[in-house]
Amino acid sequence: MRSRTEGMWWGTTIEAPDPSGLAKFYAALLGWHVGHEEPGTAVVAASPQGPFFVFQQADGYRAPVWPPVGTEQRPMMHFDFQVGDLDSAVAEAVALGAAMAEFQPQEHVRVLFDPAGHPFCLCVDEA
Repeated sequence: MRSRTEGMWWGTTIEAPDPSGLAKFYAALLGWHVGHEEPGTAVVAASPQGPFFVFQQADGYRAPVWPPVGTEQRPMMHFDFQVGDLDSAVAEAVALGAAMAEFQPQEHVRVLFDPAGHPFCLCVDEA
C-alpha cells in the first residue's frame, strides 16, 4: 500500500471471549509484553514497533474445532512458533494454560489450544 510509511504499525486481530486474559497468555508464552489494554481490547507486542497481536472481545464466541468437523466452527487461521525443544516448549505452554490437541498430524509439530480454544502449533525445524 502506497499510503503506508516506515514505522506504521501492523498486526493480526484475534477474537476472544477474554481479550485481556488471552493477551497475558501470549505475552508470557512469547516473552512479549502487553502494550495496551482497554475494555474489550488488549494488544501484545514484540517491540514498540511490532509486530502486534490484537485480542478483541467477541460476544457469542465459539472456539474452533480441531481437526475440522462437518459444520462446526473451523479454525480460520493459526499461529506456528518454531521451538528448539518440542517437549519442553509443550510443557511450558501447558503450564501457562494451553491444552494439547488429541489429534497430532505430524511428528515434528504439536498442536495445542490457547485458553480461548484457538489452535496453535509448536514446530521443530531441524533443517
